[in-house]
Amino acid sequence: MSHEGNDSQHNHEEMNREDHTNQVNQGPALDAENVNRLDQKHAAAAAFQFLSRFPVKMQIDFVPPLLRESVVYYPLVGAAIGLCVWFGGALTGALLPSFPAAVLTLTIWVWLTGGLHLDGWMDTADGLLSYRTRERMLEIMKDSRVGAMGVIACVLLLMMKAALIADFIARGNWLYGALLILPMIWSRWFMVYAISAWPNARGDDGLAVLFKGLGERKEVQRARIAAIGLTILTAVITLAAVWIFQPGNSMVEMLVMDRGLGTLPWWLYPMAAAMLVPLAAYFIGKFVAERISARLGGLTGDTYGAMNELLEAALLTVLSLLQGLFLL
Repeated sequence: MSHEGNDSQHNHEEMNREDHTNQVNQGPALDAENVNRLDQKHAAAAAFQFLSRFPVKMQIDFVPPLLRESVVYYPLVGAAIGLCVWFGGALTGALLPSFPAAVLTLTIWVWLTGGLHLDGWMDTADGLLSYRTRERMLEIMKDSRVGAMGVIACVLLLMMKAALIADFIARGNWLYGALLILPMIWSRWFMVYAISAWPNARGDDGLAVLFKGLGERKEVQRARIAAIGLTILTAVITLAAVWIFQPGNSMVEMLVMDRGLGTLPWWLYPMAAAMLVPLAAYFIGKFVAERISARLGGLTGDTYGAMNELLEAALLTVLSLLQGLFLL
């Protein structure tokens, strides 16, 4: 009896040790999952805090690994900014003439970004338009003071954006207004692509060095997937909104009617925008980035912001041309 009791006690201890071992083995996996979930929250918050003035209340240590992970959420930040611009334009356009409404909408837009990319646009203009040596251009861009070329470039850019916004407001087709989000999404995706595709012109100096090693966790591909997903969602919402609130626009009727180039079917506009805006962002961005890199020996934090601003204006122009083509 005593021997059987000892065996029973021994077996019980063995079972306890096995349970403990299983808990220990599962612990790291559970902890890793929780840490990863927490890291994604911090990465998303870092993206919003870094690129915008949205009130994201979270204490974040902007270390390089977190900054690299945060780029996955750059298209989402662009979508949030674009959504605010869309609502701002619709509201001000209902109360004011198109141009004052456009200026107020643009003010909201600039405030939401904190002028971060606009500052890069001005610094880049000062540097590149000085036509000095590579070293001198980088010095000029690093100077906190803004020169004449930077001011001129800023004024021209803001005038162009205001004119494009005024065009959208004057047309009054706010059911298609969700497509205004697309330039903000894809301009920020291209920044992610540019960081990984071209070298840092300053070597181991400057803001861009914090993103060194980008791509090790496929951040660029994940950012592209996010941008594509947001683009598809935007196109679907636009199609659904027009279909619901303008039931007279029958897709079947439009398919069978020969309407000519100037009056293409309305439903092609969201689909064309969803395809052409990403393509335009890639080709225009790559063209500009290659030329800047050729002059500076790479890109800098300022040039990333400058390309974002340029692409926003260029992609808004693409949307404006498409609206004219579809007579919307």
